[in-house]
This record gives sequence, C-alpha cells and structure tokens, in this order.
Amino acid sequence: MVWAFALLASGCMIGPDFKRPPVLVAEDWMETGTTTIDSGREQYREWWSSLNDPLLSSLIETAYERNLTLLAAGLRVLEARAQLGVAIGEFYPQQQQVNASASYNRLPFSVPYTVVDNTFWQAALGAQAGWELDLWGKVRRGIESAGSAFLASVAAYDDVLVTLTSDVASTYVRIRTIDVQLAIARENIVRQQQALAIASARFAGGVVTRRDVYQAENVLGATEAAIPQLNIERRRATNALSVLLGMPPAPLDRLLAGASGIPVAPATLAVGIPADLLRRRPDIRKAELRAAAQSAQIGLAKGDLLPAFSLLGTIGSASSSIGQASLGAGSLSIVAGPAVQWNILNYGQITNNVRVQDAKFQELLVDYQNAVLRAQQEVENGISEFGQSRDEAVFLEKSVKAATGALQIALLQYKEGTVDFTTVLNAEENLYKAQNSLAIAQGNIPLGLIKAYRALGGGWEVRRGRDFVPAVTRQEMAGRTDWGTLLTPDLLRPQVPDLPAPGDVGPLVRPPEW
Repeated sequence: MVWAFALLASGCMIGPDFKRPPVLVAEDWMETGTTTIDSGREQYREWWSSLNDPLLSSLIETAYERNLTLLAAGLRVLEARAQLGVAIGEFYPQQQQVNASASYNRLPFSVPYTVVDNTFWQAALGAQAGWELDLWGKVRRGIESAGSAFLASVAAYDDVLVTLTSDVASTYVRIRTIDVQLAIARENIVRQQQALAIASARFAGGVVTRRDVYQAENVLGATEAAIPQLNIERRRATNALSVLLGMPPAPLDRLLAGASGIPVAPATLAVGIPADLLRRRPDIRKAELRAAAQSAQIGLAKGDLLPAFSLLGTIGSASSSIGQASLGAGSLSIVAGPAVQWNILNYGQITNNVRVQDAKFQELLVDYQNAVLRAQQEVENGISEFGQSRDEAVFLEKSVKAATGALQIALLQYKEGTVDFTTVLNAEENLYKAQNSLAIAQGNIPLGLIKAYRALGGGWEVRRGRDFVPAVTRQEMAGRTDWGTLLTPDLLRPQVPDLPAPGDVGPLVRPPEW
C-alpha cells in the first residue's frame, strides 16, 4: 500500500500550476523626498500607538475582542478549514459502506409433505469499498484549491481586522473633533452674547437703532443652531463606535472620559515602499489566493476528461433458515477488482466546464491586478490628505490669530463709536468660521494618517499568536458538534504568516481528519 501512496503523490498533476501575474507597481510614492513620509522604515503592527492616545488603544483592543463582523470572519476561517478536511478526505476510498439486513418471510402457500416450512428468516451482512485512484492529480488539485481557499479566508479575516482598527480610530477622531467644535461653538456663543448685551445697552441708551440688536441676535442664533447639528453628528459617531465595540448604541460618556482633544499625529508617516503592498495588504493576498484556488479548479475540471480508474471490493455473507439450514451459517463471498469509467459521451459538456473555470480564473487575475492598482491609489490619497491637512492647519492657525485680533479691535472701535455694529458681527462670524475650520483640519491630520495606514494594510498583525474565534464560541460549537482537532490552534493557524509559494498548502497526502 505504501508504494501506491508514493505513486499517487509523485504522479502527474493535470491543469496549470498557478503563477503570480505581473502587476504594475510604482518604484516610489509621489511624496517620496518630502518631510511628509519616511519610506525607509515601516510601522504597521500597532500604527495607532503613534497617536499617543491610550484610550484609543483600549478601544481597539475591545473591538478586537468583541466585534461581531470580525467574529463572523473568524467563523468563515473555521468553515474553510473544514472544507479543506472534506477535500483531503477525497484522497482516500470515496465509497465505504457496511450493509446488514434481516427479514422474516412467509410464503402464501404450504409445500406438500412439509419438506420446507412456509415461514423462514433471511439475514445478510456485507461491506464494500471503492477507491478512485488519483492518477491524474484531480483530487490533489481539489486539495490545493481548498488549501488556497483556506488561506484566502485567513487573508479575508485580516482584511476585516484592518478595516475594524481603522474604523474605530477614525470614528474616535471624529468624536474628538466634534467635541472641539462644540467647545468652539459654546465659546463663541458666550462671546456673541456679550456683543448682544453691548448692542442692547447702546440701543437702550439711544446711541444705536434696534437693527444692531437684531443683527446680534441673528448671528447668535445661527451659532446656537450649530450645537444641535453637531450633537446629531456626535450621536451618530458614538452609535457607530458602540456597534464596532460589539455593543448596542448607548451613551459612551463614561467610556470616553479621561481624555480630551484631537489626537496629535506624528510629523511623518512610516510607509515603506510600494512593493511592500504585495505582501502587506490582506485584500491583495486574498485576491491572489482566490486566483490560486481557482487555478486548481481548472485541473479539477480537466480531470473529468480522462478515464477514472478505481479499485472496488465487496465482502459479504448471506444465510437463511429455509429447511434444515441454520440462520447463522451462511455463505461468504468476496469480490475485488479494478474498474474504469470514462465519460466519453459528455466531452462537450466537460470541455465547456473547463472553459468556465478558466474564464473565472482569468477574471480573478484581473481582480488581483486591479487590487494592486487600487491599493496604490488609496495609499497616495491618504498620504496626500495627511500632508495637505497639516499645511491647511498651519494656514488656519494664522487665520484664527488674525480673526481674533480683528474682533478685539472691532469691539473697541464699536464701543468708541468709530465703526458700526456690522463690522463687529463680521469679525465674530469670521472668527467662528476660522476656529471651526481649524478644528476640522486638525482632525483631518490624524484621519489622513489613519487612511494611509489602512491603505498600507496595517493592523492585522495583532492577531498573530491569537485564535480566530474566542474560547467561549469554540466551547459552544464543540458542545453542539464534534469538531475533532479542527478547533486546535495548530490546524487553524497557517504555518507561514506571509503568502506561501504557489501550490504550497502543506503536504498534499495527509491523514484523513476524523
């Protein structure tokens, strides 16, 4: 039997061997050489630590442990691992049956002279097995496809984790930005209330008309109206953060307490080089692995064009109590031999199925190439947003400083009666707009950093050394279904963290996973 396994393991493999398709990758980022990025180093694993906000790190850890979308992705890894076990089982005898029967029979007539009783028992016991030999590598292609699909499910899990960490970080930054905007609005409301008081006093003294009072109330009302709108945006953001943390929407004031202000981003992004995307971004690895799995499907389909050789065997015993025979003493029969099946009349149908699998493969190759281009676009957008937001914040800081000075002078001149109240109102509006725009720009700086690191595929590394599914879920599933050893870390964690060589999904000849 050992020689048979060796023959099958070293036999030919029908169908194409997967090769990574050529892709267009830029040599450097467009911002290379500027102070915005550092392409000489990488900082991916816990990129959010560069924002120096312990609360943010705590939120991301909570989301990693409780997010339901991530849990669903982990369960899909379990599903793909079990599918790989199904494919491995095809390498062994595909037909294995044990049959047993017993029947009591009564004839509708009696035999003369009672030679044979008209009632008797019959019993049969047998076993049969059939093994289609994998001479052409059809089954091994199926194992290869399932192995690549399993690794693709791991990459899909990593992709969900990248999205999760960036979503938590960006939502948190938006909440902190809105908090700053609310503080700015309230500060300006106090300032505008003071201006209204001045206008009302001057009107009461007969120095100005009621128009100044109306204008002051108009500007104050517009600023006060910004508070409800900002509260709506904040509530939406906190509700989104609650769901990301795996909990129903609820006020998060206690959870978000202890930190304030917009997280401050570092001066530069550590981005490495564009070629790193091919091994770093999980969605690119997923696209390549899906193509590798589909490539093996071509060989699986081509295998139907060739004859299938099988070994069949049956052993059985039959007995009856007719006449003087004993029910326990029966005849033993053994049948064994080769068999061949060749679907020569279905060649057209099989050939078209091969074409279908080949077209799907080509489509996935294009998807992979497109994923590489799209990834570079997203990184460039994040880098640009990060750098341009920093420049915008610098200009807006000057604008806020100038608007503050202009308002102070306008108030003094209004009190002295040298300018009308419109000048004060314009100065108040300009200051509020400049301060609000500065807060948004300051929030866009870390948002640009988050967008860049998300596009670089950073954050999925935190799952290394951890299980895809929490212990509580594993215990629940094990109590419902016999999972054997499939829930153990050794079978769930791929041995190589990065993309394996084409077709490298471990030994193709493996013991059945019972």
